[in-house]
Order: sequence, then structure tokens, then C-alpha cells
Amino acid sequence: MDEAAVSGSQIRYLGLDIGTKRIGVAVSDELGLLAQPVLTLERKRNPREDLRSLARLCRRYGCGGIVAGDPVYLQSGEASAQTERARKFAAELGEMTGLPVTLWDERLTSREAHEILYRAGKKRQEHAEVVDQVAAVLILQSFLDAKRG
Repeated sequence: MDEAAVSGSQIRYLGLDIGTKRIGVAVSDELGLLAQPVLTLERKRNPREDLRSLARLCRRYGCGGIVAGDPVYLQSGEASAQTERARKFAAELGEMTGLPVTLWDERLTSREAHEILYRAGKKRQEHAEVVDQVAAVLILQSFLDAKRG
């Protein structure tokens, strides 16, 4: 039986929208019901710096797992070069933190994130700062909803 089951609490998850320039980060609440935006991490030249930053966030929020967006092709669901990069990065983060990593289909999350921002009255130029966070929230929330059944 896992520790969360024994203590009666849920596992907190870190949700990621892994891009080549930025990583959107979200975290679940203590009950595992809602995903909340945390930040947008601007990628560094050295991926180890990004991994260390995310590992610190896992510790800061007491996360017991990581949910990373799996960027597969929209129509076919097949892997792309970006898929392989994201999967490799997620696996390295899992190794560094010792936490389980779940890859979660992220198709259409960026488009949906832009739509949410438009409805919130944000201009396209203002999206870059937060669109990756919103996408990370959508990925993590989809995972949490599916987990609850």
C-alpha cells in the first residue's frame, strides 16, 4: 500500500508542458482535484539547469509524481521529433527526482490555452507569458479528471 493511501491524503503532481523554448508548469492541490498554474520556465542552454529547477519545484510542492505532456501528432497520434525530446527530458527528470512520470496526451492543449486567454480578454501579444502555464494546467487537469474516473 502506498504512503498516500495510508495517510489518507492524495499525491500532489507537477504538470508540465515541455517546449523547446519554454516549459509551462502547474501543480495539483493537496486533494488532487484541481490543477493550478505555477510558472513558465524559460529554457536554458544546458538542459540540466532546467531539470534542477523542476526538481526543486517538485520538492517545494511536495510532489509525489510528474505528469508531462506527450506532444504526438494531432491526426495520427504518432511520435515526432518533439515527442522524443519531451519524452527524453521527462525520463531524465524522473531519474533525477526519483518520482514516477506519466506521459499524458497533450493534443490541442495549446490551442485550447490560447482560446481561454482570448476569452479572458488577453491580446495575442500577451499570451507568450502564460500560454504554456495554461497548457500545463489543462494537461494536469485532464490527468486528474481521468484518475478520478
